[in-house]
Amino acid sequence: MNRVLFVTIFSIVFLLIDYYAFQAIKTITSNQSEGIQKVIKTIYFSFTSLVIISIVVYNFGNPDGLGKHARTMLMSFVFINVLAKLFLGLFVFIDDIQRFFRWIVMKLANPRLEAAEEGISRSKFLATTGLVVAAAPIVSLSWGIVSGAHDYRVRRIKLPVKNLPKGLEGLRIGQLSDIHSGSFWNKTAVKGGVQMFADEKVDLAFFTGDLVNNKATEMQEWGSIFSKVNAPLGVYSVFGNHDYGDYVQWETPAQKQKNLADLATIHKNMGWNLLMNEHKVIEVDGEKLGVIGVENWGAKARFPKYGRLDQAMRGLNESSVNLLLSHDPSHWQAEVLLKHKNIDLTLSGHTHGMQFGVDIPGFKWSPVQYVYDEWAGLYQSGEQYLYVNRGFGYLGYPGRVGILPEISVITLERA
Repeated sequence: MNRVLFVTIFSIVFLLIDYYAFQAIKTITSNQSEGIQKVIKTIYFSFTSLVIISIVVYNFGNPDGLGKHARTMLMSFVFINVLAKLFLGLFVFIDDIQRFFRWIVMKLANPRLEAAEEGISRSKFLATTGLVVAAAPIVSLSWGIVSGAHDYRVRRIKLPVKNLPKGLEGLRIGQLSDIHSGSFWNKTAVKGGVQMFADEKVDLAFFTGDLVNNKATEMQEWGSIFSKVNAPLGVYSVFGNHDYGDYVQWETPAQKQKNLADLATIHKNMGWNLLMNEHKVIEVDGEKLGVIGVENWGAKARFPKYGRLDQAMRGLNESSVNLLLSHDPSHWQAEVLLKHKNIDLTLSGHTHGMQFGVDIPGFKWSPVQYVYDEWAGLYQSGEQYLYVNRGFGYLGYPGRVGILPEISVITLERA
């Protein structure tokens, strides 16, 4: 669909929904003076105009000139506005349905009703309820940007491992995932999150993919900050699906390859050991710990399958405990559990918990669970575990509601 057709269809559909939703506002303000009603109408349709202007500018103007953060906020404004109008319009529709059936009943009871008697006033209760419901996404999604985006939570997990050698008992592993540096808009808050990780003083640190949204250049102002993610036994990292630059157009294949090479260099410059379908054996108090890292491998949708787990595991025979870094959690069921029983713990990210849902002790829910069986927290199959980090950053919507950004700290203990 070309841009002209898209903007035309979007504008027509949105204006119809917008005007329909406005009937609830008219109902609620019907007892107000004409002057107040005009003010409310002006404010309401000013937002309508801003949405249309935003869509036109984004598609036909120079959105790059606005800066990436302004573009993100602009589209968030459009999304929140459209969502609120849809909710409000839904309640107006429900009201119209019940009014229609009431009219049918009245006509059947008395077919000779005069036209003046036939009109059934719109329900103020449903209009008011619709307004409250419509306000919910405006308030929650706006608060998710202002507060939720950087409300970092440290989640500490004790992991029982069968036959864990004494030398590895109590080993503390820190995990970050899904940084998405191209989305950040608050440097002070991000620095605070990195400092929270540093304060945990973990023995070993992992990063499980998606350092950027699309391009290595997104890390220009963030490399010095994330270089503070370190640990005595080292930092090990892997690529996620966004790191390959698959979601943007490149002038030549060579440019795309250079972008990936540049990103690998950034990992190195930050002191991170990037694992590309390979493993490292770390010795801790005389015991050997295998750290395996694969490139992105996803079993869902059309996510790339660059990972080569068999290749990464080749020659790994001497370690007591094996840990796998694999960005996409769907890899666990599709390959790890089926083929590699000697992987004790897989660490993933990718889902972000969809950045929206409910996540309280004893209960968690997010729309992403209808796509991914494992999407946040710890999962177990026999003696093998998967931990899915909820992500440090955000993508698309520049905030989080209910599913907050995470710093994971996993302590190994004897089963």
